[in-house]
Amino acid sequence: MNTNKGFGFLFEMGTGKTLTSIATMGEMYRMGVIERVLVVAPTSVCPVWPNDIGDYADFRYKTAVLTGTKDRRLKELEALKSYPLKALKVAVINYESVWREGLFEALQEYDADLIIADESQRIKTHDAQQSKAMHQLGDKARYKLILSGTPVQNNAIDIYSQYRFLDSSVFGTNYYAFRGKYAIMGGFNKKQIIGYRDLDNLIKKEYSIAYRVTKDEALDLPEQTFLTRNIPLEGKEKALYQKIKRDSYAELENGGQITAPTVLTKLLRLQQFTGGFIQPDEGAKPEYVFEGKIQALEDIIDDYVIGEGKKLVIFCRFRPEIDLITKLIQKKKLGFQSIYGDVKIEDRGPIVDDFQKNPKTMIFLAQIDTAGLGITLTAADTCVYYSANFNYAAYSQSLARIHRIGQRNTCTYIHLVVEHTVDAEIYKALARKEDLANAVVNDWRRLFED
Repeated sequence: MNTNKGFGFLFEMGTGKTLTSIATMGEMYRMGVIERVLVVAPTSVCPVWPNDIGDYADFRYKTAVLTGTKDRRLKELEALKSYPLKALKVAVINYESVWREGLFEALQEYDADLIIADESQRIKTHDAQQSKAMHQLGDKARYKLILSGTPVQNNAIDIYSQYRFLDSSVFGTNYYAFRGKYAIMGGFNKKQIIGYRDLDNLIKKEYSIAYRVTKDEALDLPEQTFLTRNIPLEGKEKALYQKIKRDSYAELENGGQITAPTVLTKLLRLQQFTGGFIQPDEGAKPEYVFEGKIQALEDIIDDYVIGEGKKLVIFCRFRPEIDLITKLIQKKKLGFQSIYGDVKIEDRGPIVDDFQKNPKTMIFLAQIDTAGLGITLTAADTCVYYSANFNYAAYSQSLARIHRIGQRNTCTYIHLVVEHTVDAEIYKALARKEDLANAVVNDWRRLFED
């Protein structure tokens, strides 16, 4: 029997599960019980970890985010292992990579004292490759944490695989025995779960090694919480972005008088790229060149809308982004409404009403310039900014769509930011309550330099 120690932080989004985990690993490091940590997370969440550790850790640490090719990941892990100074070593990798040949063996050899499964519902399927790999890694680790807003997604049966990783003494190591105890089978050949039994006992066991925090319980939360999902830009995509930036610099340098509109036009092209597309000429069909941001949004939809059953508002700037996000939502078979420039004004009121009142309409998708003013979207308390415009007033007004009379919950805003790109400059200006357009003429070179 696996007697290794595990615990669950079952915190809703925005209530501090990452911060709590960092504090936990720091205290365990000070106590001398851990030296190596492995964090396994969704791809879009991996860059969040080194940033948050940098912001909050008051202990010596060394982090490595294992991305890119297999060889690069292995070199990063080896460099972390051989780091010569006394420090807590933290490796971060995405779920899809843990079971890959070569990487799985290297992670076993890394021999983490503590493994953290962030958004642990990603291993809810007991016989998936990444779940089985996590079970094996967990069996070897001395300590384990699962972090999730909802460890049970669509079915109570989802809890088994996560707790198989966390502590197999709670629900055992046999999935079919677990299913036989808690699930009522029916349908064709009695292979479908049609109900559950003894759920009070299941929940009691679940919380025997877990702690739940909801937004309602987190009384010290501010009324508005701002989060950032940093998205890496690497390889061919990074090279293409840098080329666009260099070409823009050269055109501005050699184009005579610098005006705000000319600079903003160049920044617009860079922002379109981070949203996923380039559009050389107005009216031309957009070419999709970068998937990082849409993948990050998919992670949020999976974890928050599908996982927690909560409604979500998504703001973006460009029409091709609306089309791209619409395809993603349709793939997920979720009810949604959208408002953008082509939607008639007289149709917008019923669209908002449907989102506010229809429990099956889970997502409101809108262009920030079109729907960022004058409407109420308090059916949601969480909003994602896929992209924002350069105008602080428009951004400030859009924040108030969910944070207004009728809202009973803390509001959470998630900014999707492609690292080392124009995205970061936009949100820095908005955080200063500035319009980027007012600053670009005198400072334009900095925005386009490598």
